[in-house]
Amino acid sequence: MTRRKKGRLILLLSIIILVFTGCSSKSKDEEGALPKEVKIGIIRVPNDKQVAISQKYFDEFFKDKGIKTKFMFFDSGVAANKALSSNSIDFAEMGYTNGVVALATDIPAELIWIHEVLGTNEALVTPKDSSITDIKQLKGKKIATPFSSTSHFSLLQALKLAGIEKEVTLLDMETNDIVAAWERGDLDAAYTWEPTLSTLKETGNVLIDSETLANKGFMTVNIDLVNAEFSKKYPELVQEYVKALNKGVEYYNENPDGAAKGAATELGIETNDALTQMQGTTWLMMNEQVSPDYLGTEATPGKFHQVFKDTAEFLAEQKSISNVPSDEDINHFINTTYIEKAMEK
Repeated sequence: MTRRKKGRLILLLSIIILVFTGCSSKSKDEEGALPKEVKIGIIRVPNDKQVAISQKYFDEFFKDKGIKTKFMFFDSGVAANKALSSNSIDFAEMGYTNGVVALATDIPAELIWIHEVLGTNEALVTPKDSSITDIKQLKGKKIATPFSSTSHFSLLQALKLAGIEKEVTLLDMETNDIVAAWERGDLDAAYTWEPTLSTLKETGNVLIDSETLANKGFMTVNIDLVNAEFSKKYPELVQEYVKALNKGVEYYNENPDGAAKGAATELGIETNDALTQMQGTTWLMMNEQVSPDYLGTEATPGKFHQVFKDTAEFLAEQKSISNVPSDEDINHFINTTYIEKAMEK
């Protein structure tokens, strides 16, 4: 080989190495690139997420990485599921019944957190000027609730226990519509959550609440879902997200008055009202989330998996979903990996 040919060969090899090195670097950059913004769906409930927002815990885990957080209110899990389906949000907060709907309708998401176990913050209410003092007296009456919600599930269980589940007229209404219909005198009863519940209680009486039903074996919870595409690309950000929520629970446990004040400011409600709502629910730290009584672990699923399955069967009976997810699908949908990884750090 002549010196000239040898020089050309070296130059060619150098170009090839540079091209492939460049491609490799580009791939690593794309893989390691973080989103500029994380879109987080929220509901108007003073819980661990509102505390985390008010104490700027999400900023601790995202802002330092150059990631903005955008919080978006949703009036119901139905609307949040639509946003997940259209890839408009990365995280969504909702009642777990809408989590069942998400899985049954193939919305690409994972259940990653229980915000609270519902108690006195959801209830069945009748007008004070009515003569109804017992659930059995609702026979033949009109009762409103948002369908496919935790309130819907609890209402049907209460009616079933009273033996009148087929002898009432159920009306599917959003919470704002329930208040309007209540004020017009169009309803005999309504099962709903805060802050709508407090509005109805000003002129109404509680017949039964979700705490009483939980004691009878019908636990209901609010949950958080993550967009599956997001969690696949950014699993470490999901771990940071649950750590922010856990800090919200921790702050509430140590300083309930401060937590209520912060959440109340975020929601524009009175601090006492926020504290009352918070005390009507049960919040879980990371170690409690993955305990056998709730989510369990990837290796050993907890009791909530059976609650989820039972609810799916119930919603299928009510024609709210067309198929019941398998145990394998439920185990895949409830992903505790992020909490377990976060606890290792």
